[in-house]
Amino acid sequence: MNNPATLTFPCILRAWNAHESELRNYLRHRSKDAHQADDLLQEVFVKAMQHGKQFCQLDNARAWLFQVARNALVDHFRLGRDVIELPEDLPQPEPSREPIQALSACVVRVLSELTPEDRDIIEQCDLEGVKQKDYAAAQQLSLPAVKSRLLRARERMRARMSTACQVRFDERGRVTDHVPR
Repeated sequence: MNNPATLTFPCILRAWNAHESELRNYLRHRSKDAHQADDLLQEVFVKAMQHGKQFCQLDNARAWLFQVARNALVDHFRLGRDVIELPEDLPQPEPSREPIQALSACVVRVLSELTPEDRDIIEQCDLEGVKQKDYAAAQQLSLPAVKSRLLRARERMRARMSTACQVRFDERGRVTDHVPR
């Protein structure tokens, strides 16, 4: 490979001569196609040449060459996937909403049914993002009192939602389903 770039940067030619056969074997083993491996090997060499002067400053040229080879393999396999064209008249799936998103109307209704104290602490801390510490200061309460009140308000809201909207929760406490009314 007598190329002006390799003559300008003999470090590329030295590294290439030292690692070319090892890279070729690696690519042939991974791609299972000798011709494809040679094409990928050529891509690696071109990238080394494009790297130019920076290639000569690498601490480990072998590692860099193998990383470029791995990336070339990944790109080859990713781009080489078979694509099946779908017919134009394929029905579109109904847009589905996450169960938690579909609850917005129920949340608004249940919030309005809570006591003013429960509604205020849930709206402030959970919906508006006010920090519990800041809420405690504004209400002239201790932080442990706010934490306790918020926990109890959440429990009452959850019980009310389970009844009013027939909300079902999974074992981790996440909403799985509900029946809007």
